[in-house]
Amino acid sequence: MAKKQGTTGRIGVTTENIFPVIKKFLYSDHEIFLRELVANAVDATQKMKALASSGDFKGELGDLSVRIELDEKKKTLKIIDRGIGMTGEEVDKYINQIAFSSAGEFLEKYKDQIGNIIGHFGLGFYSAFMVAEKVTVETLSWQDGAKAVKWSCDGSPEYEMSDCDKEDRGTVITLYIDKEEEEFAKKERIESLLGKYCKFMPVPVVFGKEQEWKDGKYVDTDKDNVINKVEPLWMKKPADLKEEDYMNFYRALYPMGEDPLFYIHLNVDYPFHLTGILYFPKIKDRMDITRNKIQLYCNQMFVTDSVDNIVPDFLTLLHGVIDSPDIPLNVSRSYLQSDANVKKISGYITRKVADRLEEIFKNERKSLEEKWDNLKLFIEYGMLSDEKFCERAMKFCLLKNTDGKYFSIDEYRKAVETEQTDKDKKLVLLYATDVEAQYPYIESARNKGYDVLLMDCQLDSHFVNLLEMKIENTRCARVDSDSIDNLIPKEEKIRPELADDRKKDLDLMFKAVLPSENNYTVVADNLGENAAPILITQSEFMRRYREMSSLGGGMNFYGEMPASYTITVNMQNPLVVKIMEAEAAAVKPEEPVADAPADATEEQKKTVREAKDAAADEHKKEIETFAQDNEILKQITDLALLANGMLKGKALSEFISRSGKVVADAYLK
Repeated sequence: MAKKQGTTGRIGVTTENIFPVIKKFLYSDHEIFLRELVANAVDATQKMKALASSGDFKGELGDLSVRIELDEKKKTLKIIDRGIGMTGEEVDKYINQIAFSSAGEFLEKYKDQIGNIIGHFGLGFYSAFMVAEKVTVETLSWQDGAKAVKWSCDGSPEYEMSDCDKEDRGTVITLYIDKEEEEFAKKERIESLLGKYCKFMPVPVVFGKEQEWKDGKYVDTDKDNVINKVEPLWMKKPADLKEEDYMNFYRALYPMGEDPLFYIHLNVDYPFHLTGILYFPKIKDRMDITRNKIQLYCNQMFVTDSVDNIVPDFLTLLHGVIDSPDIPLNVSRSYLQSDANVKKISGYITRKVADRLEEIFKNERKSLEEKWDNLKLFIEYGMLSDEKFCERAMKFCLLKNTDGKYFSIDEYRKAVETEQTDKDKKLVLLYATDVEAQYPYIESARNKGYDVLLMDCQLDSHFVNLLEMKIENTRCARVDSDSIDNLIPKEEKIRPELADDRKKDLDLMFKAVLPSENNYTVVADNLGENAAPILITQSEFMRRYREMSSLGGGMNFYGEMPASYTITVNMQNPLVVKIMEAEAAAVKPEEPVADAPADATEEQKKTVREAKDAAADEHKKEIETFAQDNEILKQITDLALLANGMLKGKALSEFISRSGKVVADAYLK
């Protein structure tokens, strides 16, 4: 029942603390009060249009703009609409009655989901009290014979309600800005909020007058300053739009951004409503990945640009707009609830992105290849993080080789499987991460008739693992992780036979001339007389997992371990043969020390151990002295280090000086 003319009353809650509660819970996002009030005004206006369309209202609609008026001196802000208005009964129902039980129960029930409170209870209007010390509502219903009503409240549960002399249909809400919130009595602040939240609302929103430059300053004109576009691009039919329209819209959204690669126009009515336009941006600097570029709207009202809960993680790299009235929103903090609709919408967007990419692959292959380097990170991220997307992407994902040629995954498998299948019937995909740095290894592979992929994206250490899982009987190997014959073994290889003491000497000799900051494993192998004397490689397993740990892949213990290298000594190389012969001639075998007898005392056993250690130390010193004095040993080792970018500082300077001497000696002889 409506309150009588000139009456006062209490808002229908059972707690004295309703307004402090609202302020407390909405404080972090208190700017949204304007969005909520404008949205209510737009809703009232849209309802007025519907009444006219149905024939229930037969009068003149007139100007249906929502107007925002600010008086900076009086610190008042008005939101004015010519919508359906309210009767006294409706004011009582929609404003005076708030369904709360008690503050204590309220707080306890929602302590873990504070963000959902306002949206849950429909308290958008009451967000006005976050910034206003007093709020008045003057309203006149569209219904014949209705009387205008004024409602006012100072932020306490008491309100005043009376008749007023408003003659025009609609509602005027006046906020008397609180002293602590005076930023909202500034023109620039209100302009900013309207531009943020209301620029695409479906009813014209007017704030002041358009300005022009006159006599050295900006002055108001007679023309209303409409801050929004009432029919944004995503609400139009794709058939009515051109490529230029999509590009212009992108430039309006992101004035400082480069033109996108592709776009997708979303439009679905069932089982949920969703429209929008998503763009694939160029990812030039792969370490500079910009998220939060998708703007979420609800009936053309901006909600948030943080859409982590509505689109899969990899799709947050896209730019653009999505608009859906079916996404459950929290008005106060603009977070999204996890429910069935959100999951359906997320799946739909993923599917549409995959559809578009597959369409481009089939119909615009050349365009896809031209843009692939800017798309690769996005595609790989999606394949690694979303299984359903990965299944689709296996069809259109491209692989690029070191010659700059592109293949689908299936095309590449068929192209290399004849040559690059090893003796165990495993397909080996060779790859490089840096063509210049790994050029000798790439050439070695090419000389064998093999092809090498280019994997230079920061996700590729993860992506090669994915390829190994998705392509049956396949393994990936970085081209510099071993000798080419070991990477794709075609037959059982005959290894050099070395006695244990010679293996030990080989290990000591090369470690004596290698940088001390890394771990090394020295192995002997037969690589051929014409192959390099030394090959330095990193274990495919260790190197790959070190790279993955550097990206936070949950394997940080690999990243903390020192770099480990394999030093493969080519026992068939003539220089190595001469070095080994020289070492055998210059260094006596380790002096054997007899073991202690079985019945020896602990003191006697200790003496024998010390004698063995002393003999081993003496032998080690002799080998290290030989190694340090052997210029050819140091030269071939430094050459291998140089080829791997591991020769620096003093060692590099010494190598250059020694190289000059070696060349001079060879030339002068």
